[in-house]
Amino acid sequence: MPGKIHRFFAFLLAPAIGFLLAFSQANPVDKLPYQGLTLAAEESHNHVAALAEQLQETKTQLRNTEILLEDIRDQATKEKEEYEKQNQSIHNLLEDSKSQTKKSADVLDTLLSNMLGNPIGQTFGKNATIKVYSLEEAGYRGYMAKVRLNNPNALRMVLAHDQVKSRGETTSQAAKRKGAVLAINAGGFMKDSQGNLVPIGTTVVDGKVQTFSTNTDLSFVGFNKNGRLVGGKINSQEEITQKGILQGASFLPTLLQNGKRMPIPKAWANARQPRTLIGHFDNGDLLLIVIDGRRKGWSNGVTLEEAQRKLQEFHVVDAYNLDGGGSSAFYYNGKLLNRPSDGRERVVSSNLIILP
Repeated sequence: MPGKIHRFFAFLLAPAIGFLLAFSQANPVDKLPYQGLTLAAEESHNHVAALAEQLQETKTQLRNTEILLEDIRDQATKEKEEYEKQNQSIHNLLEDSKSQTKKSADVLDTLLSNMLGNPIGQTFGKNATIKVYSLEEAGYRGYMAKVRLNNPNALRMVLAHDQVKSRGETTSQAAKRKGAVLAINAGGFMKDSQGNLVPIGTTVVDGKVQTFSTNTDLSFVGFNKNGRLVGGKINSQEEITQKGILQGASFLPTLLQNGKRMPIPKAWANARQPRTLIGHFDNGDLLLIVIDGRRKGWSNGVTLEEAQRKLQEFHVVDAYNLDGGGSSAFYYNGKLLNRPSDGRERVVSSNLIILP
């Protein structure tokens, strides 16, 4: 009986004992999370390796970028140093130029003072420096202005009443109307059938061509945007634009060109008359001259040949004859200084003025 009971319990316990034996030998459940962890660890390792590789590439790129930036900084430093050297060189050249210009101006002022005496009037304005001399020491009754423009726009050609055709206007009237400190009469003119004064030749005011002519007998006297004298023959309106001419009028003849005397037309040769002359010195300063004439006991005037020689003595490079005779007028600082041959100022069609 007991043996049967043991067999019965053995039979009942057999599955449990078998399960325990199997579990003790190998547990597949234990293997599942281990294999999963192994797989996850391998993937993490691969991911870390990839990140490390990317990080190394990034470091390499950053290093290359740093090298490039260093090169750029070095290049920029070199360019800055080169720019500073060039800037200093330009500054030195400008200073030398200013120094030379001042020396040239001082030499010219000394020359003129030795020939003409001290200036009878001086204006040191923001637009121009003006020195006015009497020509009496040079043997003539008249006046000369040496003008250094600080502002090219201060030099203006003014039509009478700002019109191409008008009844005319004196130099003093035009100067006072425009608020000028200095003025001389300018281009030649004629009367039309209605009695209006009309400029001859080519006339330019503020860059606009008011009259135009291809008359080869006439000389054009103009000024460009830098205030430089531009004269001679003008063959087309396009040439006026190309040369940047802003102001100008016409008369004849050309007296000096590049320091050399130009031929005087036979009809004008050796004639002693009142004159209005314009030109520039070898240092670029402008000169405006009016010499009286036709007044016995005061002044007989000057021939153009005499004027050429005197201008060369003054170190003038280029010079032109403007309308003379009874038209010649020299206005400075609110007054007419010369004595026109008509006994009073003549109305004219154009005047050249310098604003203060």
